[in-house]
Amino acid sequence: MTELLYLNDAYLKNFKAMVKEVNGRFIILDKTAFYPQGGGQPCDIGKITSQNNETYNVTFVKKIGNDISHEVDREGLRESEIIEGEIDWERRFRLMRSHTAAHILAAVIHKRTGAKITGNQLDVSKVRIDFNLENFDKESLSSYIDEANSIISQNLDVNVEELPRDEAFKIPDVVKLKDILPPAVDKIRIVSIPGIDRQACGGLHVSNTREIGKITLVKAENKGANNRRVYFILE
Repeated sequence: MTELLYLNDAYLKNFKAMVKEVNGRFIILDKTAFYPQGGGQPCDIGKITSQNNETYNVTFVKKIGNDISHEVDREGLRESEIIEGEIDWERRFRLMRSHTAAHILAAVIHKRTGAKITGNQLDVSKVRIDFNLENFDKESLSSYIDEANSIISQNLDVNVEELPRDEAFKIPDVVKLKDILPPAVDKIRIVSIPGIDRQACGGLHVSNTREIGKITLVKAENKGANNRRVYFILE
């Protein structure tokens, strides 16, 4: 099982680890700070430096069972060697900011309309959120954005904790995603912004809302019955 360093420290940029398995360009480490693609959050990219100072670019990261597979741009890494990993921090930090912003905007829309998230996708250029909402007009959406930006400006701490499944699901509205987590997940990671949102989430976030910046609406789309899509960027 790969130790997931990013869950304990989203700000970890560099780390040392041992290569457990090599399958061509696919590498499994005993521990990693590289976030694997999942939950609407893209994977980290970056580089791995070998014991003999050879550099390998990490181009894709995904979870395979209990391990994390790192795809590098060429072969050459060996089992049991100690490597140093380095995250593309500028990209990671932008995704963290976007993820926390998405939680805040979703919390505002849920509070004002009761809508739940039906899908989301973070990207370094923009963020997409889908809601099971019958309709909203431009004026209403503008007011949701304004409220979210007002919350961001309050410099609120963002907290992360892990709770047993039964305890986590006693929290009202803790899972706003329509399809709840699979039964096999017995510990639930909770991301909280006091007074604003408390949500099950396996992704990475900033530690305080002051790091986010400002949400700017790009566009809103009607994607069918009871399905509205919002795109935003951060400034």
